[in-house]
Amino acid sequence: MTELLNTIDSPIDLRKLNRDELPKLATELREFLVDSVSKTGGHLSSNLGTVELTVALHYVFQTPYDRLIWDVGHQSYPHKILTGRREAMATLRQYQGISGFPRRSESEYDTFGTAHSSTSISAAIGMALGARAQGEKRVAVAVIGDGAMSAGMAFEALNNGGIHKDLPLVVVLNDNDMSISPAVGALNRYLARLMSGRFYAATKKGLDSVLSMAPPLREFAKRLEEHAKGMVVPGTIFEEFGFNYIGPIDGHDLDSLVPTLQNVRRLALEGEGPQFLHVVTKKGQGYKLAEADPILYHGPGKFDPAQGIASAATSPTKKTFTQVFGDWLCDMAQADKRLVGITPAMREGSGMVEFERRFPERYFDVGIAEQHAVTFAGGLACEGLKPVVAIYSTFLQRGYDQLIHDVALQDLPVVFALDRSGLVGADGATHAGAYDIPYLRCIPNMLLMAPADEAECRDLLTTAFKQNHPSAVRYPRGAGVGKETSQELKELPLGKGEIRRKTSGLHPSKVAILAFGTLLYPALAVAETLDATVANMRFIKPLDVDLVCQLAKEHDLIVTLEEGALGGGAGSACLEALSEAGIEVQTLMLGLPDRFVDHGDHALLMKECGLDVEGIHKAIVSKLGISNKKHAA
Repeated sequence: MTELLNTIDSPIDLRKLNRDELPKLATELREFLVDSVSKTGGHLSSNLGTVELTVALHYVFQTPYDRLIWDVGHQSYPHKILTGRREAMATLRQYQGISGFPRRSESEYDTFGTAHSSTSISAAIGMALGARAQGEKRVAVAVIGDGAMSAGMAFEALNNGGIHKDLPLVVVLNDNDMSISPAVGALNRYLARLMSGRFYAATKKGLDSVLSMAPPLREFAKRLEEHAKGMVVPGTIFEEFGFNYIGPIDGHDLDSLVPTLQNVRRLALEGEGPQFLHVVTKKGQGYKLAEADPILYHGPGKFDPAQGIASAATSPTKKTFTQVFGDWLCDMAQADKRLVGITPAMREGSGMVEFERRFPERYFDVGIAEQHAVTFAGGLACEGLKPVVAIYSTFLQRGYDQLIHDVALQDLPVVFALDRSGLVGADGATHAGAYDIPYLRCIPNMLLMAPADEAECRDLLTTAFKQNHPSAVRYPRGAGVGKETSQELKELPLGKGEIRRKTSGLHPSKVAILAFGTLLYPALAVAETLDATVANMRFIKPLDVDLVCQLAKEHDLIVTLEEGALGGGAGSACLEALSEAGIEVQTLMLGLPDRFVDHGDHALLMKECGLDVEGIHKAIVSKLGISNKKHAA
């Protein structure tokens, strides 16, 4: 039943409610959330954990005038529901539907687009200073999880924010793993209210003024306060950054959240400086199955709320590329004791669960700290180890300077296993691995490989591992064509592609398709209708220049095919090679368009980008200037 929730079309409606109605609203919101996500799929555990916090934030703060920024954003579904998108939740993460993350173009309440972690505090500081510069009296609120707080960018922002003593900034730490805080109880609730109240703030300011005349006593009083707070709350570090630390408080207790947030907002507006509120929540709160296994319910597909996520199907299914990587990692670790595995907080997503179980002393989860992960790998490589960094393509962007300066410049043998390369479907543009080919192939010493299927993925991972240079293997989300992998650890010839189909030569225009990665299989299907030659290129760098030049000399049209950005991509590499060799031939480059590709079903997005069989065929036919009808036969 969502009787109360159905009356809330904006936070203005929410703020008309009596305080004692808020728990009922939270209950209805949680029920709606479970029902909605069960029909569309999406993030669940994290959103169940922020229901009361979202209600309290919109109840207390004058959103959207007060700016509310959700870090990462996968916990913003309750926020979307309360800000006029309740009915639109039926389209969540679907083609032309609403995003699973905050988007400025979607709502005025989405004040900053997020999806990568640890950006909220920096954005909030910018907004708070921007408002102050324009004479606006409003508060900027950053809601950040304890996982996102492990990233260096969050601490860089805290370090900067704390120097502005009158900044109307509030940072809410949503601690949902109990990784920082002790148990929450009545004493902590009392302390939170006390430390956010007028009496505490006034007394602290008055004593500070009096003791300023006696610096030794002032320093002694400051240290005494820190030690007293440190005995019951873990806030000293945030105080040292210049924030007024409050908490921890129970993030599911609206009787504690609302008055504390009211005090915090007042402190921020009265020039008492940046405020830091520590809120403890529980992932999956209110849905027993998600509470019991929040990782399983982190990002489920469609499911029956009454039954929960069904157990794995008994019928055999194709292995995903992630599973292929996980199996290879364990096998290679067994074969070579120098291998160590690194992940920036993506153990499950990158397929490293079994590796951690079997080789715990060689497994390193560095938290959401991609920059550190890359340089850390470089340090390990300096000592003769062979690091494998399992990282999403889109997340490696966050460690780009380290990749160049700390690994490639020193020519260190670090392997980057780039999961989620290409389009990623429902997660959309923020998570698409569209740019790894251009940003990697321009780096000296770097090797870059693109397997066509699961079997080749295993072989190219082995090939990369055997090199004494930095290397990357890019592979997509999900499964490929279902190609069976071998048990051996086979190395392929470095920088050599292969011809998978040869033209009969009977077609009036000889076409050669140079496929990079999994688009090999659509290329083969197109080639059957056009009698084209198809090359599985495998290596983007070093490129098989001899093969490219040979095919250019023997064919009238060279078509390059990649699931990545065209600018500076694999097709560009082929054209550069032909130009260097002085070979003139008609060319066609097919890849992702020069725009951000939105969320939706992967197959539908590939069709929209012209990278399905029909689209590839149409583009080639158009380039040749011949009709589809003529070649349909």
